[in-house]
Amino acid sequence: MANEDLLARWDENWLSCQPYGPVLRQVYPDRWVRFHTLPGSKRYPDTVDELATILGRYNAILDELFCGQDVFVVSPDWSDEPPAPSRPAEHEAWHPGARYWTSVDLESGSQWHMYVSTVHWTPGCLDPLLDAAADDKTAGVLIMDATMRRVCHPYDGGIDVLLVDLAEVDPVRSRFTDWLSPNASGL
Repeated sequence: MANEDLLARWDENWLSCQPYGPVLRQVYPDRWVRFHTLPGSKRYPDTVDELATILGRYNAILDELFCGQDVFVVSPDWSDEPPAPSRPAEHEAWHPGARYWTSVDLESGSQWHMYVSTVHWTPGCLDPLLDAAADDKTAGVLIMDATMRRVCHPYDGGIDVLLVDLAEVDPVRSRFTDWLSPNASGL
C-alpha cells in the first residue's frame, strides 16, 4: 500500500493526531485501555522469567485482537533532521523489512521517522520488537489491524490499546482485568 493510502487510512480513524502512540490515549480516552506487563506495575524486567511474563502478556493481548490477521507494524527512528535517515542495524533487526512511511514532528523539534511493515500475526512473531519496547530500546511502536481502527502501543511497562469504541474496549478490559492499573486514571 502506498504511503499516501496509509496516511489516508490513518486519518479516517485518527484524524485528531499523528501516528504517535503516546498521544493517542490523551486524544481518544474513550477508546483506550492500558494494561501493565508485570505484576505490581513494575516497569522493567530483572529476570528471564519476568521478560517471559512481559512477552506473554503482550502476545496474549495482541492475539486477542489480531489472531490470524495481517497487521501493520510501525516503529520509529528519531532525528533532528529530515528526511528520514537510514535505519540503525539494531532497528532493522527488531523490525525487519520495514519501509519508510511518514515523519511525525515532535514539540521538542525532533522528528520521528515512522517505518511500516505488514506481518501475518501469530504469537511470538514480533518478540524482538516487543522485547526492545519493553526494555525502552525503542519507543512509539504501533501494531494495527488492516483497517487501522484497532491500535496497540507497547512500551516499557505496559501496552496501550485503542479500539473502535467503548463497546469494544469493555470486553477486552474484562478479559485482562488482572493486568489493569489499580489507579482510577487507568495509568
